[in-house]
Amino acid sequence: MKATGIVRRIDDLGRVVIPKEIRRTMRIREGDPLEIYTSKEGEVIFKKYSLMGGVDEFAAQICETLNKTTGLTVAVTDRDSVVAAAGSARRDLIGKRISTELEQIMEDRAIYRAQGSERSVYVTDTLDRCCAAIAAPIISEGDALGLVLFVENEGENHVGETEYKLAQTIASFLGRHMES
Repeated sequence: MKATGIVRRIDDLGRVVIPKEIRRTMRIREGDPLEIYTSKEGEVIFKKYSLMGGVDEFAAQICETLNKTTGLTVAVTDRDSVVAAAGSARRDLIGKRISTELEQIMEDRAIYRAQGSERSVYVTDTLDRCCAAIAAPIISEGDALGLVLFVENEGENHVGETEYKLAQTIASFLGRHMES
């Protein structure tokens, strides 16, 4: 755990304000759910809650199946990071925070498909070789929960209509699965 040096008091209703700098760094927005943990040493820990975190093994199986079927790297994200992946870039992607461009695609709630001449959309801000060829938002009860991604190296274009439909179908399936 990293100390920030920031101290806040609890008000008379039991509330504490998370500083803007921390909310921005951790990408915590108004209305985001937080899990609360306590330790034996008296620590209170807030962790961003992810509905997709509960289906990471299921998502990993889907990624493995899609990877074997298409031969492409496939990933599933929650709102912040890659929760499952299969393919050549698997180790580089799992657990990494998604790029701001992918966050925007998720918020726009429309399937993204890379076009030849446009600027690449990187999966993460730190890994500049993995680009989203297709990104399908996972929508559940009107909320964007994550993305289904087909990932390629920059400049490659091996995805077609089949992968587009697969991403759309899996994203829809995961969205419905989260509703039940």
